[in-house]
Amino acid sequence: MYLPIPKGVFAKRASIPMVRLRSPFSVVYDLSVMIRSIIHSLGSQKRIAGGALILATTQFGASFAGLIRDRVLAGTFPPGVDQLDTVSVYISAFRPSDLLFQMFVMSAFSVALVPMLASHLAHDRKKNMDQLLTKVLVVSGIVFGLLALLLAIFMRELAPLFVSFQGESLELYIRFAKIACFTNFLFVAGNAFGQYLIVRQTYWSYGLTPIIYTVGTIAGAIWLTGAFGPYGPIYGTVVGAAIYVLVRTWSCMRQGFKLRLEKSDDTKGELKEMGMLMLPRMIALGAMQFQLLLFDKVASGLTLGSVTINAYARNFQAAAVGVVGIALAQSSYSLLSQAIARGEISKFKSILRKGAFLTVGLTVPAAIVLALLARVAAMIVNLNDAQIVSTFVIALSLYAISIPFESLNHLLLRAVYSTKHTAVPAMLTVINGALAITCAWIFAPSYGVFALAVGFTVGQIVQMVGLWGFLRLRIRRII
Repeated sequence: MYLPIPKGVFAKRASIPMVRLRSPFSVVYDLSVMIRSIIHSLGSQKRIAGGALILATTQFGASFAGLIRDRVLAGTFPPGVDQLDTVSVYISAFRPSDLLFQMFVMSAFSVALVPMLASHLAHDRKKNMDQLLTKVLVVSGIVFGLLALLLAIFMRELAPLFVSFQGESLELYIRFAKIACFTNFLFVAGNAFGQYLIVRQTYWSYGLTPIIYTVGTIAGAIWLTGAFGPYGPIYGTVVGAAIYVLVRTWSCMRQGFKLRLEKSDDTKGELKEMGMLMLPRMIALGAMQFQLLLFDKVASGLTLGSVTINAYARNFQAAAVGVVGIALAQSSYSLLSQAIARGEISKFKSILRKGAFLTVGLTVPAAIVLALLARVAAMIVNLNDAQIVSTFVIALSLYAISIPFESLNHLLLRAVYSTKHTAVPAMLTVINGALAITCAWIFAPSYGVFALAVGFTVGQIVQMVGLWGFLRLRIRRII
């Protein structure tokens, strides 16, 4: 018995398209195209992941160069052995001019310049960008130049307030601090151009220049110490700073920047707005630098080499924060500012959420690894004395706890700044510094440099909690 075949069955079968088997070469080619597309996406400076990857790479390079610098300095002037305590003096000498630089220059650059430049870029107003940056360069150069000159003139009278060094170490500190004033003056232009590069998302030039600066110090320690003694490293630092400025200037010129000194009512109003926005940030950055200044004041009165131990431990902690936290925060800053400028709150939240998840997911393991490898870190920076190594290992382990919290603070601060609000972040930064200084001052006589690390961590945790809560309220008000 045969079953009847329905009509049209063969016609339907004939209409089914044939599946062609692709050659292995075609499959390999498509995979290569897909991989190139992923790499291009990650390497693109215009995306948050790509920008963060570039900044993380260059920050790692800068941190690695910093470790080499620390190793070379410790090998040339051994902590605990060198009676001048040259490395501690070198580190401390930059604090006074850093205080002025952060308060009167970076307070404006960090909170107002990027959002304002980003607003012009978002609305295709390139001429206004150039005019604003030119005026900022002139005004900040004049203001800081005068302040740095006064500081250098009265450094001998002020030095005992900043450090507890005595004798030849104090004399060396005074001379180094005067040279540091000039170095920071060079950084006025360098950091102004750096903000422009961030807005234009030109991260390679922005990220490579700190490496050049650090290499200057390394070269000075290796090749100039023989001729100039303890002045070799700081002379190299000045040369590195000069090259740093030249490279960033050239990069901005390549992006189309032109000096524009003509008058503009728009930029005049922006300078006034910048002045208002920077006032709270001046207080915040002043508190942060005052914290470092007092840390050195406390540590320079402890055992020989304490300033170096604290600074080197903090450098390793800062390297982890820089590679992840600062890289993600800087990569997000322009995008967050442009999202706010266009009123795209959902996009703002998405960028912030992505940045926060990446920050936490990467910094927690980094903190654990750093604490476990603290003794290896001591070997890397050429610390050999058993007592100094033991102290360094504990101090670094305590500093490692702060890595996720400080990294999130960098992202949250930039998120708040992109909304053009600075008062509450400034207050929280002051609280952070006050807590750190209080812990150091009270517990340093009993616990030495460990008190500095604990105080630093406590301050970062309190600031993070405050910033997160405030940003939630801030976004609700904008909506």
